[in-house]
Amino acid sequence: KPPVWLLAFSLSALVVGCGGGSDGAAPAAPVTPVVNQAGGVCTDPACVTLGSAASFVILAQAGITNVPNSPITGNVGSHPITGAAIGVTCAEVSGAIYDTDGAYTGGGAADVTCRTTDATLLDTAVNDSIAGYNDAAGRPAGVGATNLNRGGGTLTDDTLVAGTYTWGTGVDIPTNLTLSGSATDVWIFQVSGNVT
Repeated sequence: KPPVWLLAFSLSALVVGCGGGSDGAAPAAPVTPVVNQAGGVCTDPACVTLGSAASFVILAQAGITNVPNSPITGNVGSHPITGAAIGVTCAEVSGAIYDTDGAYTGGGAADVTCRTTDATLLDTAVNDSIAGYNDAAGRPAGVGATNLNRGGGTLTDDTLVAGTYTWGTGVDIPTNLTLSGSATDVWIFQVSGNVT
């Protein structure tokens, strides 16, 4: 599976509904709705605004490497690095592969039919991803034994409830990782090293 960046783990899902009551307390400040990649809306304060970066499942400022074959559902992009540094194939990606310079060569295969060249879109998406990253990185670190340095940086057949998880190291996910929660839950992974 391809290594992914923090944004791949900044997850938000659809809002099913919200209620309100009149208990005499001052109304809460309005929350700006966040549109996620699936087109759903998240109004939970834990949401991370991704802007145009939300249309990407992998968005990198450097090259993208891969151990074939990896099923990748969604768009992949790299900017400002050349598209030649994108090492995934069209057959692995159900979306488009965006490059800055038209240099994507198929990631080791001859097929480039999934390539879209759009430097302006990628520049905006990378800037939006940096803003989202800074938001998520600035959240209070995960607390307690379950959210701080969980598994010593190795998550093997683990199940995580919504929250912020913080590691002072890289994180290795050698087996399935289950995110368990409701349609309005958000998971943030703050990782000091690589995610593998």
